Amino acid sequence: MTTDARRISVTDQPREPRTAHTGQDEIQHEARDDIPATAHAAIGVFGGSGFYTFLDDAGSVELDTPWGTPSAPATIGTVDGVRVAFLPRHGTGHTLPPHRVNYRANIDAMRQLGVRALLAPFAAGSLRPDIRPGEFVVVDQLVDRTTGRADTFYDHFDDGPRHIPFAEPYDPGLRRVLVEAAATAGVSVHDSGTVVVTNGPRFSTRAESAWHRANGWDVVNMTQYPEAALAMEAGIRFAGVALVTDYDAGLEGVPGVEPVTQETVFEVFEKNVHRVREVLRGAISAISRLA
Repeated sequence: MTTDARRISVTDQPREPRTAHTGQDEIQHEARDDIPATAHAAIGVFGGSGFYTFLDDAGSVELDTPWGTPSAPATIGTVDGVRVAFLPRHGTGHTLPPHRVNYRANIDAMRQLGVRALLAPFAAGSLRPDIRPGEFVVVDQLVDRTTGRADTFYDHFDDGPRHIPFAEPYDPGLRRVLVEAAATAGVSVHDSGTVVVTNGPRFSTRAESAWHRANGWDVVNMTQYPEAALAMEAGIRFAGVALVTDYDAGLEGVPGVEPVTQETVFEVFEKNVHRVREVLRGAISAISRLA
């Protein structure tokens, strides 16, 4: 990333924050007209601090939303000449646990920047022996096991009922792009899978993990919900790609499988973050050609 002193703030005259959606106009798809065109991006990425080095010619944009402040200022830069918006979902320095992330503000920030396609890499534990640490899963389904998260922009039906279809939580076109990008990058990728999303920040008990596995679910994560649902409400195409960092606790007793630890998760993720970047690079290039 090429760093400089550029910082654009659109919070000097903040809009009145609200805790509930007050009309469909709040989640229209157009970028805010008071943000310079140089800060607009059609493609967005959620990720961790390891992705700051992913962008060239980067500058930051501080945004206010009706649902509070995003996890961090958005970073706008280029990837092989394609303008991209990046936002670390856990905040700068990974200070926000998954149950404290302001998912509504993060999604709305991407909407304000004009993002129409959003890629969401995430760390995940495997619930199957054949999905191994270091492999990728381009998920096509999710199961929500979280509690207490603000997971809709429609806290009130001021303009009538709003029930979004969510049978397919991930955009099929973006999923195909990610699968192809992973194959091109030479990584081992599973082209479908169900992620069960837990509240965190603790890991699952053996009984919980075994139940997840018995239900036929494939990987476990703590952030994919409500990201996917909110992106759907905001009209943003969304796809998630899991980097498998460990085997979950329900696989304990399978030969070669050890119980999950935080240290293992971070170690495997850091060793493979360059591969995630390569997959994203290929996907971003492909999406830009489709636009």
